[in-house]
Formats: sequence, structure tokens, C-alpha cells
Amino acid sequence: MTPGSRELHIAPAHPAFAGHFPGRPIVPGVVLLDEVARALTAALGLDRPRWQVGQVKFVRPVGPGESVVLRWKPAATHGAIAFAIETVDGVAVASGTLTPGHPPRADDR
Repeated sequence: MTPGSRELHIAPAHPAFAGHFPGRPIVPGVVLLDEVARALTAALGLDRPRWQVGQVKFVRPVGPGESVVLRWKPAATHGAIAFAIETVDGVAVASGTLTPGHPPRADDR
């Protein structure tokens, strides 16, 4: 796997903003993780992996319509992918590791 990057954009109309948080909407961490997993799945050509979260640290909130940059590379742990999310100006938003697992079996759905 080669290191990569991709810009992510959370639409201002995303349904998560309705409850997070009235008066000061922010992107929930789970939405950021979902965007990371989707981007990695597509970029790496994976077939619906079950992602395992190794660790994640959120250090700055992301607001509606804000674009961020996702960067990734192989992690020290076998098979894991280290990722970092930054603002387009390079300010850290989140970082962590994800490991792709096997896709769900038909009887798991």
C-alpha cells in the first residue's frame, strides 16, 4: 500500500447536524470515521471490509460544509492503516488507525 490523500467534504445539510449540536453544529466523530472508512475502501479497492478501529484521537471540531484532508499510510501494526485528518490549512483534526477485516458473510447480514 502506498501513502495517499483525499479531500473530504461534509455537506452542510448532513442529517447529523440536526442533533450535533443546536446552535453550534459540528460533525460527529462517528461521521468522520465513516468518511475515512469509505474513502479508504474506495482508494484501496477493498470489497466492503469490516473496519476495526485501533485507536482514534479527535483534537478539533469540524463544522458544516468544512473541507478537510485525509492522509493515510501503512501503520506499524501489521495490516493497519494510519490516518490523519487536517483542515485544508494543515491544522490537525483527528488521527488514528484502522484495520480492514473480512467482508461480511451472507449469513451475517
